Amino acid sequence: MKKFTSVILLVLSLTMIISAMTVGVSASSAYQTYTYSISGTALYSPDAYSADEALIYADMNLPMDFNNPKDMITDKEGNIYIADTDNNQIAILNRYFEFQTYITTFYNGAGNNDKLVAPQGVFVTDESIWVCDTGNNRLVEFDKKTLGFKQIIDPPESQLLSDNAAYKPIAMAIDQYGRIYVVSSSTNQGIIVMNSEGAFVGFIGAQAVTISAWEILWRSFQTDAQRKLTATKTSVIYNNIAISADGFIYVTTSGIAESSVAGAITGKDRTGKYAPVKMLNPSGDEIMRRNGFWPPAGEIDFKTSGGVSTIVDVATGPEKTWSIVDTKREKIYTYDFNGNLLFAFGDTGTMLGSISNVCAIAYQGDKMLILDSGSKSLIVYTRTEYGDALIQAIAAENSLDYDFAIECWEKVLQRNSNFDAAYVGIGNALYRSADYEEALEYYEKAYDTTNWSESYKMVRKDWMSVWLLPVVGLIIVLVVLITKFLGWAAKVNKRVATDGRERKKFWEEVIYGFYVIFHPFDGFYDLKHEKRGSVRASLVFIGLTILSFFYQGIGQGYVVNPTGATSTLWSQAISVLVPFFLFILANWCLTTLFEGEGSFKDIFIASSYSLLPLCLFIAPATLGSNWVSTSEVQLIDLLVSIAFIWTIMLLFFGTMVTHDYPIFKNLITIVGTVVAMAFIVFLVLLFGMLLSKLVSLVTNIVVEIQYRT
Repeated sequence: MKKFTSVILLVLSLTMIISAMTVGVSASSAYQTYTYSISGTALYSPDAYSADEALIYADMNLPMDFNNPKDMITDKEGNIYIADTDNNQIAILNRYFEFQTYITTFYNGAGNNDKLVAPQGVFVTDESIWVCDTGNNRLVEFDKKTLGFKQIIDPPESQLLSDNAAYKPIAMAIDQYGRIYVVSSSTNQGIIVMNSEGAFVGFIGAQAVTISAWEILWRSFQTDAQRKLTATKTSVIYNNIAISADGFIYVTTSGIAESSVAGAITGKDRTGKYAPVKMLNPSGDEIMRRNGFWPPAGEIDFKTSGGVSTIVDVATGPEKTWSIVDTKREKIYTYDFNGNLLFAFGDTGTMLGSISNVCAIAYQGDKMLILDSGSKSLIVYTRTEYGDALIQAIAAENSLDYDFAIECWEKVLQRNSNFDAAYVGIGNALYRSADYEEALEYYEKAYDTTNWSESYKMVRKDWMSVWLLPVVGLIIVLVVLITKFLGWAAKVNKRVATDGRERKKFWEEVIYGFYVIFHPFDGFYDLKHEKRGSVRASLVFIGLTILSFFYQGIGQGYVVNPTGATSTLWSQAISVLVPFFLFILANWCLTTLFEGEGSFKDIFIASSYSLLPLCLFIAPATLGSNWVSTSEVQLIDLLVSIAFIWTIMLLFFGTMVTHDYPIFKNLITIVGTVVAMAFIVFLVLLFGMLLSKLVSLVTNIVVEIQYRT
């Protein structure tokens, strides 16, 4: 009995422990942390930050609840400053999230009682607290230690500001030289820059506007007066600002057209022209590094999740990292200085760590603070062991300690083998240590063709220093052999044309293809009337074309095919034969109705001989793709483009000569052939659908009869 009781107690204890563990796991799963691969696939990762607490006003001993808070910042001591907008005050907390005081009323420079009205922004320096007193259209400076009034900076005076309806400062930053950068909600010329005394200096960072090609064309026909009347395209307005310890200015906007932002993301644009977050130098130049797989713009999978991100705030973190907040999804996206996405997290809900309406973000040492205006709370996240490993690896890179960086990135990979940026980090460290060949392996794991190319150039340089002369000699030999072969082929074709034989040898029919591609008019004429070609030779060209594309499918270099995708001979045969015979069938059907002189066989032979440039260029281009970097891949694309353009031209002239059409009629015929090809495909698909329906009907009838009998 005692043993039975002990077993029961043990089972109950284990059940309670497992239940507690389950509750703990579920409590920590308010959001999923992830990054994105080079293909745009979300890769789940361990949490870089975990939610510790969500503090409401009573938890922080605030005398009153927040009312539409707009901004938050921390100082070097960890104190927190919150712009409590609709309460017309700045709330100050210590590093332990305990209320200290409010800034709301003060005696101004004239000795009169003054007060803040709807402050939307706050910034802190070593000596001062700066407030964007939005309702009063001014900036106010207070002493950081005594909280005493220091100065008011009224709206800047400049003719450049005369067109604005009002000056509404909503965010600001000050660099190490005292320059003041102000975001005004009614100013679309960019960031307002003032000196330390408040004198207007100028604008920086004006956002490019989106103008369609039609608008550009239409404006070219307008008078100056008409252009002024229709000049409605203006730069968008920024909504927030932050500044790094190095003096780099991060600004955000949510006013760029979604189509422009989406195009910049999908096109992996590195210019930042339509980026919702930018990094500016003090001169206003956009200098953000966008070396990651995707440009820093928040959500990458925006097509299936409600559109591009709505970015409303940015904060700079440790080791030159920085974070932006997306109010559309209530998520935080954190990047390194090179623009690599380190992690993204956040979600709506009721669990600890969930966000209802994020409005501001700030860093406090190893903590990340999120101001949630929806729940009127301050959510505190603490960096996890995984997050510490990330920061440690980035710190090693920044300090140029590459051996330690490799060690740190390997620790990251032990916790998250899906983190492609870690492979890139190890590759970068190996590259800087001149271990180029091993660096290639890590870049390949992350499909990073850009850095792979830089490392490959060094490997190729070392290889060429040994094999340069043999390679040059081989190229010369190949050029000589090709020249000799073409000369020999020309002599053979000339001799065959004059020997009077009706029956040509098989190899002579194949060699004649080299005459056709260089002399299309005479070549296609003799191909039809002098019987210089044949079906058997045509089959050779078709077979060579299939083999060329098959080799392209399995033999492309890493830069062209980083994922290592392969193909099969059967799939390549289908991809060549289906459009080829569709063209022949459609062209024959059409030209039969429009007085074409070519038979089905004539069209088949002429079209087959037109494929020869594909055989001559695709294979060498594929071979060459194994020896190029990303900056040289255009040469491969050029060879392939030449092959296709040459083939299309031969098909055009071959059709024209075969059917004895003038050039305009042949052009119409080619267009009609393409339309007929589409129509044939439609008919085949329709017939297939009807046939499947018929088979299904017959099957159902048979089953029903069997069931009834």
